[in-house]
Amino acid sequence: MMVRTRSVDAFRIPSLIFVLLIHFICVIHAGPQYDYSAYTDCSYHPQAPLYNGGVLVDKSGRIPMTYHKTETGIASPAFLLHNLTANTMYSFSCWVKIHGTSSALLRATISTEGVTLHCIGTVLAKSGCWSFLKGGFVLDAFSRSSILYFQVEHEYIVSNSGKRFTAALFGGAVVKTARTEHPNNTQIDLNWQKRKRAATIQAVDGEGNPIAGANVSIQQSSKDFPFGSAIAGTILGNKQYQRWFAERFNVAVFENELKWYATEPQPGKLNYALADDMLKFVRSNKIMARGHNIFWENPTCAPEWVQNLTGGDLRAAVKSRIRSLLSRYRGQFIHWDVNNEMLHFDFYEQRLGENASTEFFRTAQQADPLATLFMNEFNVVETCSDEQSTVDTYISRLKQLRNGGAPMLEGIGLQGHFGRPNIPLMRAVLDKLASLGLPIWLTEVDIAQNLGEHRQGVFLEEVLREAFAYPSVSGIVLWAALHPDGCYQMCLTDGGLGNLPTGEVVENLLREWETKEGGASDEHGQYSFVGFLGEYKVSVVDGNKSAEITMFLSRSDETKHVVVQL
Repeated sequence: MMVRTRSVDAFRIPSLIFVLLIHFICVIHAGPQYDYSAYTDCSYHPQAPLYNGGVLVDKSGRIPMTYHKTETGIASPAFLLHNLTANTMYSFSCWVKIHGTSSALLRATISTEGVTLHCIGTVLAKSGCWSFLKGGFVLDAFSRSSILYFQVEHEYIVSNSGKRFTAALFGGAVVKTARTEHPNNTQIDLNWQKRKRAATIQAVDGEGNPIAGANVSIQQSSKDFPFGSAIAGTILGNKQYQRWFAERFNVAVFENELKWYATEPQPGKLNYALADDMLKFVRSNKIMARGHNIFWENPTCAPEWVQNLTGGDLRAAVKSRIRSLLSRYRGQFIHWDVNNEMLHFDFYEQRLGENASTEFFRTAQQADPLATLFMNEFNVVETCSDEQSTVDTYISRLKQLRNGGAPMLEGIGLQGHFGRPNIPLMRAVLDKLASLGLPIWLTEVDIAQNLGEHRQGVFLEEVLREAFAYPSVSGIVLWAALHPDGCYQMCLTDGGLGNLPTGEVVENLLREWETKEGGASDEHGQYSFVGFLGEYKVSVVDGNKSAEITMFLSRSDETKHVVVQL
């Protein structure tokens, strides 16, 4: 279907020109299966619209277009969206091209009769090629008429004062999918090969004959998917807390105990005693540990004695830090957050040069070659309102590091300090990051305490379901280390280890993401099931004969076949 637009002259505005050719698709009920496609490289030719195109048009066959005066005072072309329903996930995408300036941060906004969502997607648009914008939103109330519009961030308009440039968008899609009580269960089922595997247990006698009607019991004993939480030194000596943690989680991160200011508060006076004891706890309970962190670009988080160092003195200090930390713990931590929050801060970069982080990664890889090295950052997946850490900014910095000599940077770390989460936006951000083909971890997940305990639980469940259902997410770590006076933002339990609403969410999801079942073998002696990846204890009983085996379901598209002889 042709898209009718006004002539380009109709969009001539003194400071900014937009030419928009957008295809929308709006599916009223279940909608198509979600399309994870996303693109991070600029393209000379935009791809075809997702969901096979289609247009959202009015009764006369035209795209409902208008103008909207943005916060920057520019009249932006906008699209009228009618009858948007409440508690519904809307995803949208489009291709963007900028003319007249080298690049610009374009932000998508939607306004309804009662509320404006100021950022539902961003893209760093470039001149001379097409960039892909993907975002999404959820409305709290029905909206008879909404406006979806695009604006360039204020600083770009100021810096390009007097210059004309054009932002062209096309090939977009808006998809509507109704929520259910557990909106991501279907998504997990669609992607079950990433979290589950089909298996068949066959009971046979001593001569290999199948045994029909045997009682087969299947119990998952450990989980393959890494799910855990931060811990602090407060867990040491607290047997009750240790049991509580070990019964639930298979990965941990030390809240502060490995940070430079904790291990070397004074120059040359190293103290790893607390970290050593915490590492003994996790090892004794077969828990994996992430290393957090080697360096932290935030100047207030460097040791006080380091904050005044420059030049050769600072360079010698950072080399000593890497050598002492990673030689002591070589092979003990599955990951290292090498230089924390480098999109927001630049303490080391300013003093040691723009290649300092690249050198950190290179040296860390040499010191501990089996650890996966992560770029860890906040406000990438939580929001798109932070201009310092948009998804494209993160991707650009990661590529810069890898191209500059840090190809060993292999992990995408998303802290996940959420206020109220925007799940469709979260999914769109993950889509872009997943296109890089690197493991993605949510490394510090919590919900802001000012939302209250009940809403913390509600929003935590949304985030965890989305993360677990997303096929490219490789692990989730909560930021919920328990202290006598509470937690950083979000606790799972009270001081007596009684569940708070967030703890109830975690308990319920842990049970839901575990396989426990059983039944009788069929006429071929077989019992088949689809189970979450991990280790299992399988018991088969037929009369007075029985057998018990241990098996592991690893990721594979093939059905796992196991023969149990009685």
